[in-house]
Amino acid sequence: MTNQTKNIVAVIAVGIAFVCGFYFHEAMFQQYYKMAYSIDGVDFSLLKQTWDQISANYVDPEKIDDKQMMYGAVSGMVDAIGDPYTEFFDPEEAKKLQEDLSGSFEGIGLQLGMKKDQVTAISPIKGTPAEKAGLRPGDVIVAVDKKTTAKLSVEEVVSMIRGDKGTKVVLTISRDGEIKDIEITRAVIVVPSMEYEIITTEDGKKIAKISLFQFSETVYQDFKKAAFEILNQNVSGIILDLRSNPGGLVNEATDIAGWFINSGDIILVEQEKDGNKIEFKSNGPSNFSSIPLVVLIDEGSASSSEILAGALKDDRKILMIGQTSFGKGTVQKIIDFDDGSSLKVTIAKWYTPSGVRIQDTGIEPDIKVEYTEEDYEQGIDPQMERALQEIEKQLK
Repeated sequence: MTNQTKNIVAVIAVGIAFVCGFYFHEAMFQQYYKMAYSIDGVDFSLLKQTWDQISANYVDPEKIDDKQMMYGAVSGMVDAIGDPYTEFFDPEEAKKLQEDLSGSFEGIGLQLGMKKDQVTAISPIKGTPAEKAGLRPGDVIVAVDKKTTAKLSVEEVVSMIRGDKGTKVVLTISRDGEIKDIEITRAVIVVPSMEYEIITTEDGKKIAKISLFQFSETVYQDFKKAAFEILNQNVSGIILDLRSNPGGLVNEATDIAGWFINSGDIILVEQEKDGNKIEFKSNGPSNFSSIPLVVLIDEGSASSSEILAGALKDDRKILMIGQTSFGKGTVQKIIDFDDGSSLKVTIAKWYTPSGVRIQDTGIEPDIKVEYTEEDYEQGIDPQMERALQEIEKQLK
């Protein structure tokens, strides 16, 4: 073997040794990650390796925000479940969520949900810029300020729409196949929980029209105060208006249901992840349980308002008037973390007292009455007119 050949062989040997050493080192490094970042049998090493590689190699290190990277990783993990109602909220988003529940925030006053993988208006809140601009339940939000909402979560779209009072936002919506832009000026949104009025019929009977706008933290106390006022007026019948009520806190809905349903009767049934079923029953006081009642629903009636409507339909065979409700048959729990972030996680499926699950199908009205764009523009409410007709029939 010549010296030149020996040199070539030596170089090759060194190269092989280097490559083997490199891959051996990498293999040992990978094994270290797998051992160090395995938690409860789940391998989190890929997450840690990715984090380290970004920190070591990203060209603009000053743009790396460790906290935002962490929130992004957690949010991605939650989004991977594929449940639009299970969401992670960073501290800023969690604060907005709490504002929603407390009933005061800055924006346009539009409740959103996910339907057929599209961000859809559940309902505009009464008296808000969204309602005044003519937004309707069922409007699909195609874009916000010309930025598409495709593949975005409800919370991401909400963040795009929210903003300081006095500023403007343009929503591109799809309604009945027509695409149009609507410019709206943001304002301070104070969400009313409910209102009522007494309607006197031609023959002198008094009918209470109770409108529940959402099941916020204060709605039960507001309802209780109004209920005693209504009882003092000796009403003969009640119209319960749940239209454009996007839901809210389940316990507020069940507490209010107790006024309309006899104590001990089932309001809803929740099924937990292990299949265990829990019955939620009326605790009374049942003061309205013997008063003739009709209920108004529409495609903006969702979640807790569907719980109330479903209980009344099953327990008392109450007449439902309007349009098919939204169809949200799951229950969420909000978990707050020490850094101010929150997790809203679906913890149960719910069923009406007779065992009906309304997820994606909603509650069908007994009497279907359309509420057209023309009706809205002319200030006509055919659904309420029909409700008055039906309650008067019951009183004769």
